[in-house]
Amino acid sequence: MIGTRIKSAVKKGTVAAAFLLAAATSALTPIQSARAADSGTIKVGILHSLSGTMAISETTLKDVMLMLIEDQNKKGGLLGKKLEPVVVDPASDWPLFAEKARELIQVQKVAAVFGCWTSVSRKSVLPVFAELNNILFYPVQYEGEESQRNIFYTGAAPNQQAIPAVDYLMKEEKVKRWVLAGTDYVYPRTTNKILEAYLKSKGVAEADIMINYTPFGHSDWQTIVASIKKFGSAGKKTAVVSTINGDANVPFYKELGNQGIKAQDIPVVAFSVGEEELAGIDTKPLIGHLAAWNYFMSVKDPGNADFIKKWQAFTKNPKRVSNDPMEAHYIGFNMWVKAVEKAGTTDPDKVIDALIGIAVPNLTGGYSAMLPNHHITKPVLIGEIQGDGQFEVVSKTPGLVAGDEWSDYLPGSKDLISDWRAPMSCGNFDVKAGKCLGAAAK
Repeated sequence: MIGTRIKSAVKKGTVAAAFLLAAATSALTPIQSARAADSGTIKVGILHSLSGTMAISETTLKDVMLMLIEDQNKKGGLLGKKLEPVVVDPASDWPLFAEKARELIQVQKVAAVFGCWTSVSRKSVLPVFAELNNILFYPVQYEGEESQRNIFYTGAAPNQQAIPAVDYLMKEEKVKRWVLAGTDYVYPRTTNKILEAYLKSKGVAEADIMINYTPFGHSDWQTIVASIKKFGSAGKKTAVVSTINGDANVPFYKELGNQGIKAQDIPVVAFSVGEEELAGIDTKPLIGHLAAWNYFMSVKDPGNADFIKKWQAFTKNPKRVSNDPMEAHYIGFNMWVKAVEKAGTTDPDKVIDALIGIAVPNLTGGYSAMLPNHHITKPVLIGEIQGDGQFEVVSKTPGLVAGDEWSDYLPGSKDLISDWRAPMSCGNFDVKAGKCLGAAAK
């Protein structure tokens, strides 16, 4: 099974324990907290860019959070109170994310925050959540190499997206040469560092790996796409692994079409392009190119059909699409609701402890569980772009893959595990040295 290898017996124990905890917590009855006030609301922070280069991706996540909160209020709210969304716009400005996070926690007194897209925005807010002891649900695929007590990672770790995508291209497309193309920030650089190490471990020569980075919002792709075309003309099957983020994807894919790069010649597998991004471009020249996610709108499942129906009704747009990070917010929000009900309070310390082991339905026909490393279990899907802007699923892991926070392919990470339960309470425990390398939980 792709991506399911766990580093040690210790780690296997944490995953098994999570599923036992999930089974136990799923039967809990919500309780009311004696600490809950008799009046007022529970505020929920929404920290997504509504302007700037990342608005193309993040605005939808703000909208889905508003829908989820409205739906929960129709069910009676939480702990006898209505939920109140508090929306801020960090405007694709990474330092502003930290300022807005502080505003949400200190001024608005939110119980939890759902937000960020890029890893640089997440890393900007990490110290704020640690200092002020609040909770962030992060819904987007990321580079791993991190496990923080106050953060819950509902997007994919590299072993739940990047590694399976490369495995698919190797096996099904017989790819021998690799272009690692990304936006110039921490997620693409760290992911490509992992992928480069992984490819070399599979016998790929350094000369058969091309790495390229471009700034956010990059628009002139003619020269870069020409160099990709040239790199792919060496007689070996070539693929592009894309960690390009935000609105730069639109001119990138347009230029692929302009230069006649078809999927059967040089397939592109993207980690940050979903239905929302494809809605803005003509997909006909892109038919057959790929994306790796844990969810696609085209998945046939009653729960997904119901979610899409609610989403299009909420947005009053029968053509509005859904995507993977939206599903991650759906999972994370429902996990938070169950954890608050279990704890009987929105107190961050108690909710953080209660979240481990919580299991909720995902939108692909199963359940996702929160693991002791604050990552979740997810299936991995490879989708092929269709002419209507949707994806046809061409590969799916036979079971759920547990999110691996520390890469097995980087020397400084392969011996690390994370377990935020007592007594370990550590995000980077070195199993060889037998000690925690960072700050322990409170």
